[in-house]
Amino acid sequence: MTERDNLKQNLVKNYRFENIIGHSAPMLKVFDVIRQVAKWNTTVLIRGESGTGKEVVANAIHFNSSCSNGPFLKLNCAALPDTLLESELFGHEKGAFSGATAQRKGRFELADNGTIFLDEIGEISASFQAKLLRILQEGEFERVGGSKTLTVNIRIIAATNRNMEQDVADGVFREDLYYRLNVMPINMPPLRDRLEDIPVLSEFLLQRLSKQQGGRYLEIKESALRMLIKYPWPGNVRELENRLERAAIMSNDGIIDRDVMISTGLNDDTIMSPTSPQPVKVDFQDENMDEKEKVIAALEQSGWVQAKAARLLHMTPRQIAYRIQTLEINVKQI
Repeated sequence: MTERDNLKQNLVKNYRFENIIGHSAPMLKVFDVIRQVAKWNTTVLIRGESGTGKEVVANAIHFNSSCSNGPFLKLNCAALPDTLLESELFGHEKGAFSGATAQRKGRFELADNGTIFLDEIGEISASFQAKLLRILQEGEFERVGGSKTLTVNIRIIAATNRNMEQDVADGVFREDLYYRLNVMPINMPPLRDRLEDIPVLSEFLLQRLSKQQGGRYLEIKESALRMLIKYPWPGNVRELENRLERAAIMSNDGIIDRDVMISTGLNDDTIMSPTSPQPVKVDFQDENMDEKEKVIAALEQSGWVQAKAARLLHMTPRQIAYRIQTLEINVKQI
C-alpha cells in the first residue's frame, strides 16, 4: 500500500498544472479554464490543432479533479473501425462475434467512477455517434451481444482538431452530440500563436530528453532559439519536441547551436516569419511521386499525425500505419 501511494504521488506530480508549460497570454487563458473545470464533473471538449498538447491538458484535468482516485482510460477514436470501437468502448459478451471467446469489459465500464479521454472524437461515424449520445445523456449502454443495461458514472473528456461547427453544418456530425460534448470547451492555441513560449518549452523538453538519454548534459544556445522562434511549427509542440530530439542526437557535446539546428534541416529555406506564406501543399495525385514520397509528404503536411495524414491520402489509420512499416519510414525522423 505504501508503494502504491508513493507511485500515485509521483504520478500526480507529473500532471500538476505547473507542468503545462507556457507564460503567453493564450496559455494563461487556458490555465484559467482548466483550473475551473477540474473542480466539476462536467464534460470537456479540448479543441486545437494536432500536437498542441490536448492529451496533456486531459491528464491535468483528471489528476486534479475529485475523481482523481478513480481510473483514467484513453482511446484514440480514429485508430479503430466502428466494429472494434464499439467493442473496445462498450465491451462484449461471450459469443457476440467470431473470436469473442469470453466476456470482456469495455473502457466505459472500466472507467466507472473515473475519467475516459476520447481523442479524435470528430472522426467517429454517424452510426456510432448515436450510440455515444446515449451514454452521454443517460450514462447507460449494453455490451456488444448483450441485453443487460449497464450504468456508469464517468467523466468524459473529448478532443478534436476538426472544425466541429462546420461538420455539424455539413451534416457530418450530429448537432445534439456536439452540444453534449461542447459543454466546457478548451481551445488550445497553436505554437505559432505563442512563440514567446518556445524558450521555456525548449528548456523543459531538453530536461526530459536529458533524462531519457541517461542524464546527458544538454544546452540550447540563443542562436538556435532565434531560429526556432522564426519557424511556423505546423506540427506544433510535438514537432518542436521531435526537432529538439534530433538536434540532441546530432550534437556530439550536447550543445545545440545554430549549426546543429541547420544539420537537422532547419535553415533559411524552411524558416519563415509567422506572417509569411505557408508552404505550397502537395498534389497527392501527381504521378511523378512514388508511394513513399506521397506518404512522407502527407505526414509532413499534417505535422506527422498519422490519422490526419491518412485523411489526406484517403486511407484509414490502419492502412497508413501499414504503409509506414512496409516503406520503412522512420517516424522519429521528423
